[in-house]
Amino acid sequence: MALDAKTNSLEEFWMPFTDNRGFKSDPRLIVSSAGTYMTDHKGNQVIDGSSGLFCSPAGHCHPKIIEAVHVAMQDATFVSPFGTGHPLSFALAEKVARLHPDNINHVFFVNSGSEAVDTAMKIVMAYWTARGEARHRFVSRERAYHGVNIGGVSLSGLVNNRRAFPITMPNIVHMRHTFTEDELFTPGCRKGGADRAEDLQRAIDNFGGETIAAVFVEPVAGSTGVLPPPDGYLQRLREICDAHGILLVFDDVICGFGRMGGNFSSDVFGVTPDIVTMAKALTNGSIPMGAVAVSDDVYDTVIGKAPDGAIELFHGYTYSGHPAACAAGLAALTIYEEEGLFQRARDMAPYFADAMLSLRDHELVRDIRTIGMMGNVELFPHPKPGARGVLAQTKLFWNGCHVKFTGDNGIVAPMFITEKAHVDEIIGKIRKTLDELPR
Repeated sequence: MALDAKTNSLEEFWMPFTDNRGFKSDPRLIVSSAGTYMTDHKGNQVIDGSSGLFCSPAGHCHPKIIEAVHVAMQDATFVSPFGTGHPLSFALAEKVARLHPDNINHVFFVNSGSEAVDTAMKIVMAYWTARGEARHRFVSRERAYHGVNIGGVSLSGLVNNRRAFPITMPNIVHMRHTFTEDELFTPGCRKGGADRAEDLQRAIDNFGGETIAAVFVEPVAGSTGVLPPPDGYLQRLREICDAHGILLVFDDVICGFGRMGGNFSSDVFGVTPDIVTMAKALTNGSIPMGAVAVSDDVYDTVIGKAPDGAIELFHGYTYSGHPAACAAGLAALTIYEEEGLFQRARDMAPYFADAMLSLRDHELVRDIRTIGMMGNVELFPHPKPGARGVLAQTKLFWNGCHVKFTGDNGIVAPMFITEKAHVDEIIGKIRKTLDELPR
């Protein structure tokens, strides 16, 4: 029984993506949070330099979201999404659709970015089945991260994400990533690497375009260390997909909801995909939720080919479109609009980029990449790849700042409510931490 639980035991919870033994020997516990700051179990204030996990651009514990969830839960704590619905899910779907290009008008709710990617893969399969075409191959990219469900792990271009789980989906082809050594310490989109879009054409020449169902790309590769697309890269992918009837899927789980400077990547880069995955900032991180937005063609094809009265897509989750999550999403999107947070992010981005680039003189820094309100400090590995990054994340926390590290890449993604003083504080604490790391 819960009342018999050991007080403050750290043993029972198996933490995700965490060195459990290391954490439990020196725990970093957050006991409260508000706005841009968190408070640890020792009473120290920690500025959040990565918006949690890129989830909370409006700040922690926003009172309007808390109130919206409270009100919604008084009306319904659960509604089965299989064959029944509730008004909040339809209202949120409409609001999400309005953030996308005019031809993307249909939204399928899930509970995470990982579920969004696997759902997108299933929708792609359903689309080609409805069209009567045997397209069973997916194209992804090296250094890609598409979540942790089996479809996303199969698409993943991060070897450590696959080493422990060797049985993945077949028929996955990986293009090269776009990072080159030619333009280090250059903010925004670089020139080098744009030609790697031709890897898609090489895959078509090798396997046949008629066998390829979809191309999955993060417009900005996030978890690998913020790799903005080279100029013209996404446009070329769209051209090749159009020429061979291949669906283009943007994984905007990190990039969406204002992070890149527009609503979604389609606004920022002028390229419209057929399917978009999203999560994280959809509810400002307050309730787990993700979504897949699809074009009219994809939706109409899947729906239109099913017999009358039949379920068109044999897929869904028990908690798809949960009332509390929908209430949180509606409140979050209203906050983004009413407080002008996407515009605030655009206005702050140049200052943030300059602040990040001020670290270029540090001897441990290999490269700095920024776009919108997201950037990366890449460290030289020492004594082996990833070791310096793990130590840096821990030391940085105790210096009063949280930043997400992947290997030796520190991914900085401030909240959109961030002021210049907050940016200065984040960068100052990163520099202090770098000074303390062993050489």
